[in-house]
Amino acid sequence: MQKVGWGVVYYGKNAYFCTIMDKIKNVVFDLGGVVFSRDPRKFERKFIEFFSYITLPQMPHFWEEYDRGISTYDKVLDDLAEYNHCDRELAEKNLRRSIVTQEEIAATKSLIKDLKDAKYKLYVLSNMSLEFIEFLREKEVYGYFDGEVVSCEEHIVKPDAEIYRTLISRYSLNPSETLFIDDRKANIVAARSEGWQGFDFDAHNPEKSCEELRELLLTTNN
Repeated sequence: MQKVGWGVVYYGKNAYFCTIMDKIKNVVFDLGGVVFSRDPRKFERKFIEFFSYITLPQMPHFWEEYDRGISTYDKVLDDLAEYNHCDRELAEKNLRRSIVTQEEIAATKSLIKDLKDAKYKLYVLSNMSLEFIEFLREKEVYGYFDGEVVSCEEHIVKPDAEIYRTLISRYSLNPSETLFIDDRKANIVAARSEGWQGFDFDAHNPEKSCEELRELLLTTNN
């Protein structure tokens, strides 16, 4: 952390005015790469490469439609098979495996618990398909959230401004008191354009990002 005049705190890609962060009452989490992930050390290279598109700046259209709740599970299996030039059976095996192997990120889970204890209101705003979100809602960490907006149920995906407005309206939140945490730059930019604060989470180093968030949100003297 580096502090540079006028209360500006720089954390690499993230810069904030401390006085603004002091006003935060609501913390909104993306899910994939922020709260949940697959540990790549537990998978063979071919499986990781099968879903290599998740690291692209823009998701393939067929996956966005799956997250949007427009495309069905059966349809996305056909799309995955075509995208990866494989048979449908392998596509289904890999997709099912990718769902059930999602794990809570320990550093984020600990942060969420402490934010809850500190009386912040916690929310989910995520691009997520039905099969994935049904699985994730059963995880312990999900019980800490006060509300959620999930793309497959709204038929809107980030960074569409309407999905941010849906969360604000549904829970009567003040955008200027709301911090959004996401691992995709475009989604953070969209949140800021709606008057939110934004934190660019590093999915490759969640421990570091959670440490920075603790400094911003849980340290009384920033």
